[in-house]
Amino acid sequence: MNIAINTRLLIKDELEGIGRFSFEIIKRIVKQHPNINFHLIFDRPFSKNFLFSENVKGYVIRPKTRHPVIWYYWFEFQIPKLLKKINANLFISLDGFLTSKLNIPKINVVHDINFEHRPKDLPFLYQKYYRHFIPKYCKISNEIITVSNFSKNDISKTYKISKNKIHVVYNGVSENFNSENKYGEKIKKEFTKGYDYFVFIGSLHKRKNISRMLKAFDLFKEQTKSKMKFLIVGKKRWWSNEMEKTYKNMSYNKDVIFTGYVSEIFLNSIIKEAKCLCFVSLFEGFGLPIIEAMKCGTPVITSNVSSMPEICGDSGLIVDPLNVIEIANAMQKINNDKNLCNKLIESGIKRSQIFNWNESAKSFSKVIEKYI
Repeated sequence: MNIAINTRLLIKDELEGIGRFSFEIIKRIVKQHPNINFHLIFDRPFSKNFLFSENVKGYVIRPKTRHPVIWYYWFEFQIPKLLKKINANLFISLDGFLTSKLNIPKINVVHDINFEHRPKDLPFLYQKYYRHFIPKYCKISNEIITVSNFSKNDISKTYKISKNKIHVVYNGVSENFNSENKYGEKIKKEFTKGYDYFVFIGSLHKRKNISRMLKAFDLFKEQTKSKMKFLIVGKKRWWSNEMEKTYKNMSYNKDVIFTGYVSEIFLNSIIKEAKCLCFVSLFEGFGLPIIEAMKCGTPVITSNVSSMPEICGDSGLIVDPLNVIEIANAMQKINNDKNLCNKLIESGIKRSQIFNWNESAKSFSKVIEKYI
């Protein structure tokens, strides 16, 4: 049997969100099914480390898919050609996009539909493409996989799709995240000159609520006169004029440090050394940094909207992401209350054990096995 998988977001040294899910799931399912031929489809040269076993082949289809026009060409013309060539029996897409040209079973992984609720967060052509094609692709999918019960209910309600067709496969926590702190002192010295810090991890996107988070940190600094720093870990790919204006208008912007992308080896120590993770996004299908921080034994501040309460449970401080004062007050609690922090750390470590990549891969395989 030949199973083709869209892995265009599986990019070396850039395993954020969908890329991390792709990496952890694929490397397990290909080994669980040694008698099946897996064909991974990339849009650029890929790392040989992504060919996880002998039953895996990789293909590169040009051009790189970084624009809606190219998305359409890639999925509606290039993908069908390759699927015919390799005689694919099943097509799995890990990022929500499918092809409508081939009549073979299709399994679509839709992490969330934030673009339906916050379309203005995206460039005009992006939002139009998502809102036009993702509903169609969901309806032609034989099965849909998503990463939280929140997203399952959201997809079902928004697109009027039966919940029986939608399966929840939680993200797990990478083995690189643990309570060890191999590079902690070095990182703290390098980034903050030895001072304590809060940390945010993720793409610097509008829905990540960067502006309010910075305003809350500024208010925290004003109220406490603390020497606390704030590490912002992630690429400025979606950095906006609003974020830039907020940053420049801060009284304590010199205490905000932008690290850019950081590899997982160092990210573990950055999280472990932090006073807390501040992840007050406006919308998430899951919120992977939440469980990564919990696994590292770091307290979490997160939002009371979308999937985040489901993922965090009672193991973090949950705030209204629109309320700057509430976010700042949570920062103060983390800074001042050691007993609270210890309780959150203990509870978070236990909760992080729920999110296991091996179990996630087993759940993913059950969906595939219907078509084997």
